Amino acid sequence: MKLAYREFGSGQPLIILHGLFGQSDNWNTLAKRFADKGFHVYTLDQRNHGLSPHSSVWNYEVMADDLKEFIDTHQLMAPIILGHSMGGKTTMFFEQRYPHIAQKLIIADIAPRAYEPHHDAVLKALNAVDFSEITTRKEAEAILSEYITDFGTKQFLLKNIYWKEDETKQMAWRFDLATITKEYDNIGVSVNSFKSNTQTLFIRGEKSNYITDTDEKEIASLFSDYQLKTIANSGHWVHAEQPDAFFNCVMAFIG
Repeated sequence: MKLAYREFGSGQPLIILHGLFGQSDNWNTLAKRFADKGFHVYTLDQRNHGLSPHSSVWNYEVMADDLKEFIDTHQLMAPIILGHSMGGKTTMFFEQRYPHIAQKLIIADIAPRAYEPHHDAVLKALNAVDFSEITTRKEAEAILSEYITDFGTKQFLLKNIYWKEDETKQMAWRFDLATITKEYDNIGVSVNSFKSNTQTLFIRGEKSNYITDTDEKEIASLFSDYQLKTIANSGHWVHAEQPDAFFNCVMAFIG
């Protein structure tokens, strides 16, 4: 699948993969900072997200294949791959399926283990928004507020609304909500056991429960050359909540 992407700077390739319900432009500010340090940064929209095509097939295997196709198409040599949450899982599946391609890996706030479904309220909220009935973002926000209390989460989701240019002229979600709802369980799966000797940095948020102390044993069993760093005063959105600390942590690893 031909993925949509943005690119910044020149130098060694650095590929950034967003998380669930995200899109490439969530990373614009950090991408520019990495580019200023001499990296050719590519921020990708994973399938069913952002400006990339929609598909009824949605799992980590095909997302890893999409990433491989992107690297091959752009003839990228020794790329560094950075993935947050779902993007981090895609990165791990990519390393499992296509070893010895990435020079380094950075996995932000996700472990190799399986995760119980925990986006039920978000999925209910998104599916409750009927764009045939509403015409403003404010109305969409009011509906989301019936299910979601966190202001930041609502604003993050609302960034995905756009105006369709077809005959309906309606607002719509950029992501493929129908497929994400139907295939959601595919995103909680664990990474099958494998061995990687690629230098890998795991970054977790201090207030996040996505990477626990007990997860480190499994990380060590899969990645022989890894580091685990914790960013203080941050939750799951570690790169957005503490961008300077996140940037410095990544640069210490790749710079």
